[in-house]
Amino acid sequence: MTTALITHDDCHGHVTPDGHPEQVARLHEVLRALENKDLLRREAPMADDATILLCHPLAHLEALNAAAPETGSVQLDADTHMSPGSLKAAYRAVGGAVQAVDMVLAGEVQNAFVATRPPGHHAEKQSPMGFCLFGNVAIAAKHALERHGLSRVAIVDFDVHHGNGTQDLLWDEARALFISSHEMPLYPGTGAQHEVGAHGQITNIPLSTGTDGGLYRKILTGRILPLIETFEPEMLFISAGFDAHKDDPLASLALETEDFGWITDQLCALAGRICGGRVVSCLEGGYNLPALGASAAAHVDALIAAGGSSLR
Repeated sequence: MTTALITHDDCHGHVTPDGHPEQVARLHEVLRALENKDLLRREAPMADDATILLCHPLAHLEALNAAAPETGSVQLDADTHMSPGSLKAAYRAVGGAVQAVDMVLAGEVQNAFVATRPPGHHAEKQSPMGFCLFGNVAIAAKHALERHGLSRVAIVDFDVHHGNGTQDLLWDEARALFISSHEMPLYPGTGAQHEVGAHGQITNIPLSTGTDGGLYRKILTGRILPLIETFEPEMLFISAGFDAHKDDPLASLALETEDFGWITDQLCALAGRICGGRVVSCLEGGYNLPALGASAAAHVDALIAAGGSSLR
């Protein structure tokens, strides 16, 4: 088995109010869709504070610990809530992403999918937002750079919403290429093309309402893949949001389930040529449950195929 699936039951303990799109059922649906696949399954460990401090200041940790309720629910902003199990789930989400890096770089697996929640790509340095508490992928990228000594990593975020948190956390990090494709205008309102990072290492690709799989495939092959190839990362991260699907209720792009498999296949093929196939993917958005499950399955099928092809 060359693809790891990293998750934890604690991530079901992050309970949002009734009717909230980022609900416990999302993770149930993803795991149901993956239950019969040939995966090396691991439980996500709890991250330690030192790992989270690779990206977030201590004040952010202290504020979340102070806000965490013993009962009921607290609202951190218009979209982001905490229940008694939320902080533990968030620590598992970071821990799972970091463990994926460790497993891939140790050669235990070729690639990994981290199916945890809450998601992470909207969490800024001191601001939980957009359903997110910690910047899971950004922290994992910094872990690869700081603790494993990699010289360059790349992150591709194909969630329909701009990864403002990842951008904020890595704004000054010259060793991390960040590419976000996202519908615009749409929440959170960031992600314009002029936002390029302190070292020109950030690329934002705004997409018009109605962008479909055919157009997105041209953008991937014409812009995203060449940027990654030029940067020559030693590991590729994916912020895997499936809310660009045509059936998603929170946005208006028109990708199909099979597009997510094709996108993943192309990213893995490039990773196979330039960084030994080392890929870590972390679940972000996706709010139509059937579309989320099917798209996550297509994504993971492509990861499995890429891992298997590396053995031949």
